[in-house]
Amino acid sequence: MTDIEIARKAEMQPISKIASKLGLSEDHLNPIGKFKAKLPLSLINEEKVKKCKLILVTAISPTPAGEGKTTISIGLNEGLNRVGKKSTVVLREPSLGPVFGIKGGATGGGYAQVLPMEDINLHFTGDFSAVEKAHNLLAALIDNNIQSKTRSLNIDPRTILWKRVMDMNDRALRNTVVGLGGTGSGIPRQTGFDITAASEIMAILCLSRDLEDLKNRLGNIFVGFTFDKKPIYAKDLNAQGAMTALMKDAIMPNLVQTLEGNPAIIHGGPFANIAQGTNTVIATKTGMSLSDYVVTEAGFGCDLGAEKFLDIKCQSAEIAPEAVVIVATVRALKYHGGVGLKELNEPNPEAVSRGLENLEKHLENVTQFGLPAVVAINAFVSDTEEEHRVIKKRCESLGVKAVLAEVWAKGGGGAIDLANEVVRVIDEGKASFTPIYDWSEAVEEKIKKIATQIYGARGVEYASKAKLDLRRIQRLGLENLPICMAKTQKSLSDNPRLIGRPRDFIITVREIEIAAGAGFLIPITGDMMRMPGLPATPAAENIDIDIDGNISGLF
Repeated sequence: MTDIEIARKAEMQPISKIASKLGLSEDHLNPIGKFKAKLPLSLINEEKVKKCKLILVTAISPTPAGEGKTTISIGLNEGLNRVGKKSTVVLREPSLGPVFGIKGGATGGGYAQVLPMEDINLHFTGDFSAVEKAHNLLAALIDNNIQSKTRSLNIDPRTILWKRVMDMNDRALRNTVVGLGGTGSGIPRQTGFDITAASEIMAILCLSRDLEDLKNRLGNIFVGFTFDKKPIYAKDLNAQGAMTALMKDAIMPNLVQTLEGNPAIIHGGPFANIAQGTNTVIATKTGMSLSDYVVTEAGFGCDLGAEKFLDIKCQSAEIAPEAVVIVATVRALKYHGGVGLKELNEPNPEAVSRGLENLEKHLENVTQFGLPAVVAINAFVSDTEEEHRVIKKRCESLGVKAVLAEVWAKGGGGAIDLANEVVRVIDEGKASFTPIYDWSEAVEEKIKKIATQIYGARGVEYASKAKLDLRRIQRLGLENLPICMAKTQKSLSDNPRLIGRPRDFIITVREIEIAAGAGFLIPITGDMMRMPGLPATPAAENIDIDIDGNISGLF
């Protein structure tokens, strides 16, 4: 059966019954229909957070063959519950752009899914819409102020950094001109659209501690400069109050369920190749307040999502994982070993061995953070035992255990060994989390450490625009912010064609964006952009709905 067929055959439990497994009553819930609910922020208990065992799921560098972090995260959570651990999985919300573009869905796969699958993949509880509206409200206020003759802040339109957003891949909107149509339609200026998941509002939502912190961060959004070179922030436009009002429900995490009826919290959805790529601090801490174990994931490979999770989110929220699970597949390792997409289903242990260089680098990165790792081999039907042995033997030589996870086919039953190994590693108590850099270090030093220690680069070069941005950051007093690198997810380098483990390369920073509200700086490398386009054959072409309301094509 397809993923959506498996999900549709599941007998979902009322959300109140799922909540009861976390010790919650109906009075704790803000239900949205029968199977979804918002959770109040008052459930966060910092003392319980300190006692909970946090598990981070990451992966090797992504390939077109797929790795399956979400599927493994859900399956591992099912496995932990099966071995008697009180565990909750905490995930990001899918973005509509990738759902209708290349992914076709992002709620796990096979028998390791979160439900209701259609709702989560589409509009869910409206969080993305709230982010979009809050973002575009600020954009409207900016253009309104430029037009104003009585309350103008004297904003220089050429310096405005704030674009508009929508939650759909649409390359035609990357660069636009607004204000056309005469004096009554505003001041013409060049701008564009980003995808909602790349909005600074999304990044702010995912790092905020509570409603007050959210409001303060929204007010600190850097907009641009006046004609006399003074910085303008959202609070100068009195925007933060109304923006926060639009986010009053979106800040509450969402409770749903897994295919096996275990609690799952899904909240926030920033991209990991541009933003920090993890769910909200509030969702993670809510899960940690209600469970003994929490499984969470970070987007794309360990060099992106995991690095940002550890260097930004963990330090900001004062949390740290006890173990890291790195997901790999035989197919993806063969791709990193130089095999073409059409040959990935053919047995090739030698190519797997060559591709293991990529996994080795990610394991080194986890070690640099002082954390123990477990490798999860996400099983495919085309795998061979010999290929599995190649992975296990190499990992054993590195002092790490690789465990076969058959969660797509067997759900939690296929993750028993993985769950037991993760628990064993945690119980050894060897975790000693150490960030790669200190926030107080110079911006160039922080970027250098990420590039050389995490990516394996020889050095960093700065384009003239990036050098100007460094001076601007210094003038604004923002040097102490952490770094959120924008880099291709397809390679450890900034060149997507360099698969495997590239060496002796240079990372080129072409500009550095300021996300003062979110509280980080964004060096842009390579050809990264905030508005993706749809692929040649979008997933949307296969998504349909029948006369009875049954959706097909989500997977």
